Amino acid sequence: MFLDTFKGLNQDSIEKMLTIGPKWAEDIIGNRKIVIDIYSQVLRNRDLKNIVIQKDIPYGNHPRQILDIYHQDLLNTPLPVLIFVHGGAFVRGEKDANDHIYSNFLTYFVRHGFVGINLEYRLASEAKFPDGSKDIESGIAWVIEHAKELNIDPKKIFLVGHSAGGSHVASYVMDPNVRPRNGHSIAGLILISARLRADVRSDNPNANGVSSYYGEDKTLYELRSPLTYADHLDIPVLIAISEFENPGLDVYGSEFFYQVSSKNWQSPEFIRIPKHNHTSIVAHLDTEEETFGLFMRSFISKVLANIDSI
Repeated sequence: MFLDTFKGLNQDSIEKMLTIGPKWAEDIIGNRKIVIDIYSQVLRNRDLKNIVIQKDIPYGNHPRQILDIYHQDLLNTPLPVLIFVHGGAFVRGEKDANDHIYSNFLTYFVRHGFVGINLEYRLASEAKFPDGSKDIESGIAWVIEHAKELNIDPKKIFLVGHSAGGSHVASYVMDPNVRPRNGHSIAGLILISARLRADVRSDNPNANGVSSYYGEDKTLYELRSPLTYADHLDIPVLIAISEFENPGLDVYGSEFFYQVSSKNWQSPEFIRIPKHNHTSIVAHLDTEEETFGLFMRSFISKVLANIDSI
């Protein structure tokens, strides 16, 4: 299934990826830079001539309440839309890590019949729980309001969150204290290396970010963690983790898988991608390596088929 791992990388880059993988948690910032550099070299050669990109469109009043729109020439039939929410340990990160990442996530799906939305949000310590999820709510409301001009089907919105972005999207969908009173308007959820539990464990390299966003009162962490509300999940979900994760994120993804399985007595979609790490799990999209992209598209196709059958 994973025979195409690192396909498109040169031998030197493959060796670097194999070397840093087992040592990922020893220097996350340094290793992340290596991964970004490797995949940026590959992604800069993408053919983007048929993809239209509209940048920095405001969906709110704050400078970080902006989004990018990715699409090809608009067709007569409204398209499904994929909204990507970046990570950054709650205190950093942008919708564009550079000119190639995270736009690669959106360009990949645009090539396969989607409109792509790359969404930025407010950061801690200025933003406090649940402001990240509230920004997602505002961004989605903007997308729905402009559905006709964007040529999207508002019943076919797929929400993707990576790392801290996964925390925000999970709370938006599941936490009854956070999600909109009238529902969340999402057809399917994809959680990639998501922080689904707030913790400040000694082995959590982003503990300061967690406390900056979720607050200093640790007694509130369980109440504010997306995992607490797994029973409230009411849409299909795909859970993805990498072999080499930031400490604990693979455990929380697995715990969420178990909780959803126990509730429904049916397992949700789950994938653990060998040899990849917390950054490359998203940075490799729109390269020659297809396994994870195909897995996500298969998940989405099943959801769309069910919607169309109703």
